[in-house]
Parts: sequence; structure tokens; C-alpha cells
Amino acid sequence: MQQLTSIIFIVIAYLIGSFPSGLVIGKGFFNTDIREHGSGNLGGTNAMRVLGKKAGLAVYFFDILKGGIVVLIAIHYETGLHPLVVAFFAIVGHLHPIFASLRGGKAVATTAGIIMFYAPATFAILCVIFFGTLKIWKMISLSSCLTATTVFFIVWINPYSNPNFYSPITRAIFALVTLIILLKHIPNFKRMIAGTESKVGKNSEQN
Repeated sequence: MQQLTSIIFIVIAYLIGSFPSGLVIGKGFFNTDIREHGSGNLGGTNAMRVLGKKAGLAVYFFDILKGGIVVLIAIHYETGLHPLVVAFFAIVGHLHPIFASLRGGKAVATTAGIIMFYAPATFAILCVIFFGTLKIWKMISLSSCLTATTVFFIVWINPYSNPNFYSPITRAIFALVTLIILLKHIPNFKRMIAGTESKVGKNSEQN
């Protein structure tokens, strides 16, 4: 029975993560499939570039909300699994949404939503890093990767980490998510090396 409950929550997490906010907003309000424009991703940055700032912020909001909703469900209900294990499947859903032909985003915003509700203090630190590096280099892709890497160092290397909070499962999940985010940004790294990566205020293809 416990295994069935775990599977049900995993499916719920995946379906919530699969909600294609970029596709819904693009097609619903602009008659545009943002996967056919810009970087081809369903993330907020591509939505902002293709549809405009307000639409992009709306996509960011809903993608963050997906992660937040799932981790809150996992925390407050007996799923039989660690909350981050359940929440991870929201990330899988965002990456490969069943409602959008498995073509999703890069999971940065959904991961941010998970951290926001799972570890608010850590989220606050990450916000400072993200917006600080964005102000310096003006590349959302670079800021996303630096912030994701910071999560890894916080949970693995921080000597003051609470051992009950930063459990082996927590560390494994964040390590996996960091790896996924970095791999999804390989095209961005190539553009950074070539000096062609888009910056804030210009046409962008990084998310």
C-alpha cells in the first residue's frame, strides 16, 4: 500500500511539473508556440524574449509555483518518500512535459520554487548570488549555472550544515539537479566561449 501511495505522489508531481506554462501563455494569449522560436525552450527567458517581459515573468511565476506546490504537498502528506525525491519528479515533468510532447524548459525556475519552500534561508542566499552575478555579467544562463553550483556547495561542503536537514538524500538530489542544469546549458557555455551568448536587454536564447 505504501508503495502505491509513493507511486501516486510521484505521478502527481510529474503531472504538476508537466504543466507547460510557456506553451499555455504563448498559445492562449499570443497564438504563438514559443518552442518554434528563439531557443525552443518553454522557460521564462525564452518566453520573455519571444512574447515580452510580462509574459516571461508570468511563465517564471507559474514554473516556480509548480516546484513550490509539489514540495509543499510532499512535506505535508505521508508520501512514503523524502520530499525532495517527490519534488524531483516535478523537475522531470518540467524538463519533459507530457502535455507538451516532452519538450520543456531547463528546470531552473521549478528548482527555485522547490528550494524556496523547502529551504527559504538557502533560497534567500541564492537570490543574492543570482541577481548579483546577473548585474555583473548580464547573462541569465551564467547566473543560473553559478546559482545551481552554489546549491551543490552549500549542501555538500558547508561545515555548518544541519546533518538532519542536509541528509544524504538531499545532497544526492541537489547534486543530480545541479548536473542536469549544467548539462542543459552546454549550448550556452559554447556561446559564452565564442563570445556570442545573449545578455539581458538583448535577444536571448539561454533558457
